[in-house]
Order: sequence, then C-alpha cells, then structure tokens
Amino acid sequence: MALLCCLAILCLALVQSHSAVIMSLRNHHKTHHHSSGPMIHTNQTTCAMFAGTWVQDDTYPMYQSSECPLIIDPEFNCQMYGRPDSEYLKYRWRPLNCELPRFNGIEFLLKMKGKTVMFVGDSLGRNQWESLVCLIYSAAPQTQTQMVKGDPLSTFKFLDYGVTVQYYRAPYLVDIDMMEGKRVLRLQDISENSNAWRSADVLSFNTGHWWSHTGALQGWDYMESGGKYYKDMDRLAALEKGMRTWANWVDTNIDPSRTRVFFLSISPTHYNPNEWNEGASPTTTKNCYGETSPMTVSGIAYTGTTYPDQMRVMDSVIREMRNPAFLLDITMLSELRKDGHPSIYSGDLSPGQRANPDRSADCSHWCLPGLPDTWNQLFYTTLLF
Repeated sequence: MALLCCLAILCLALVQSHSAVIMSLRNHHKTHHHSSGPMIHTNQTTCAMFAGTWVQDDTYPMYQSSECPLIIDPEFNCQMYGRPDSEYLKYRWRPLNCELPRFNGIEFLLKMKGKTVMFVGDSLGRNQWESLVCLIYSAAPQTQTQMVKGDPLSTFKFLDYGVTVQYYRAPYLVDIDMMEGKRVLRLQDISENSNAWRSADVLSFNTGHWWSHTGALQGWDYMESGGKYYKDMDRLAALEKGMRTWANWVDTNIDPSRTRVFFLSISPTHYNPNEWNEGASPTTTKNCYGETSPMTVSGIAYTGTTYPDQMRVMDSVIREMRNPAFLLDITMLSELRKDGHPSIYSGDLSPGQRANPDRSADCSHWCLPGLPDTWNQLFYTTLLF
C-alpha cells in the first residue's frame, strides 16, 4: 500500500507537468460527450489517463497472437518465436482517478462505420496499427476482411462495416527525395507524404526515433531547409523544423470538425539497465533481455537523454498549433514496461543472433499482444467516449 501511495504522489507530479495533455482531454470531454453518459468513471472533472499503475489482471491479454496470424509481423510475434514467459501479457493500465473501458472491437466497428483510421510514422506506428487490427479482428473473426501490406501504405479493411485501418510509413513525417543518388530530408516539405493522408477521418502520427540515428542507421544523406543543404545539423533543431512543417500542414489542411488528429508521444527504449536497476553491471545484463516484469516506483523517472528532449520539442510545437493534435502521452506508462519488448524473441533474428542477446536484443519495439494494446485502449477511450 505504501508503494502504491508513493507511486500516486509521483504520478500526480507527472500530471501537473503535462497540463497540455490534461487540458486537451478536458476539452475533448466537453465537445465529444458520450450520448448515454461517459463510461470513464472519474472522481474528478478530468480523467488523468496517462498517470497511474500497472496491475495484474488474468483477463488479459485481450487477444492471442494465433487469433490474427496474418497481421502480426514476425518482428513483434514473441510468443510464436519462443518467448518462454507470459506474465508480461497479464498487466492492465489503471489510471489514478478513473477506470478505462475495456476495448470493444464490435463497438469500434459500429462507431467508426464507413470511416478510415490511419497511423502515420515509423515502425512504432506500425506496431500500434497491427495491435489495433488484432484487437478488432479478434472480436469479429467472422467479418469479411481485406489486407494489403505495402510500402509506404498498408491497409486492412473490415468490409462488412466499411472500416479501413491503415499504416503509412513516414519515419520523419516530412518528405525524403532522391537527388543525384542521395537521400535528401526535406525539413520544410511534406507535400508528397501528405497526399496520402487527406481523406482519413482519424489520423494518428508519431515520429522521434529516426531523428537521432547516425551511421548506417541514418535515413538520409543531406538535410534541406530554406534552399540550403546540410550534411548534418543539431538533431533537435532538425526535429523542430520537421514538426513545425507537420503542424502547419495539419492547421492548414485538416478540418477538425471532420477529422480527429492524434500524436503518439515517444515510445521509450530499454537498452540501458541502469535506468531501472542501479546495481546493474555489464556482467549481469546489458539491455531488456530477461526482463519479465514492469518497473517498480524506483524506475518511474525516465533517465534517458534523447527522448525527453524530443518530447519537449513536440509538446512545444503541439501547444502552438491552431487546432492542437491530441497528445496520446504514452511515454511514462511505457517506460515502466521494460518487460514488454521482443528482445531475442523476434522472427527477424537468426539463431546466431538469438544466441547473442547483448548485441541483438530488440528493446525498441513491443511484443504483440502487449503494450501497444494499451496504447490503443487509450486511443479508443479518447476517440469514442
């Protein structure tokens, strides 16, 4: 009990630091009130959805990977590729001052009938897209469907309901062009990518991880801004330029009375065990491999350096939008889930790579079923209630 009280105090401090998120949710409830009364039971005027605790719940997960075998990429299908433990699947997010409604796939289809939901961003957006499709499909396995996986656009249609759920790959959101054999990241141009987004009824964006990549992982050869080309620049400055290009596009092209816009906050990684275990040493662990339970209170403060700085940029840009996107602030609740990554249980790894988790463990993406299902439960709650 003392542990939970301590966590509550710490999380309340987090709520105060995310006033933009809470204000956005308050405005959402004022303008999109559920006709039969809200299903989110709160003891305050606002549900602080993103501050709370992880609690064990044996009614989870909300689906099994075998229930949607065609949609989950091998990269995320941890149970199929040998993960021996399953307790990580049995945690439910409980906000401090409310209970979230359980995801209901049939209700989602009925309320979104005839509409298109599109996720735009990097592979974390794909992680969330696949989760949402599985959550819906497992609730309506007899419905007629159609799936086309492509690059940059992948589409899953629930034909009986006219509901389309799409993923558009755009790791930086802004455009990348080829020029004389070189990849040019256009920090102030989003026209090519955005052509694919205009007709969606719900848009959920994310970016972040690719902006800090260097060396072989870097996705561009030059950056272009204001007609000038750069081999490199301050990465936070580049992110801010790209984010402002995106925000200007949303403010100029999106009618908020017709289209809902979300932004997924930074999904944390767990490559440094010192962030959750002060006694960690190179001889015991080097990443998330072998982690089977969430962090306790001592791990609540995210101590990484890159992503909090990126979140400050994103929060600043979103606050200044004429019609701000709803910030789905999953960073802190995800930070607690060091146990939720594929680690070595990924179909993308060879047997040799699996034998060397210090070098090969994936501590960036998330297992499915798993944490992105909670992201979508929060997305569902905000979108429909």
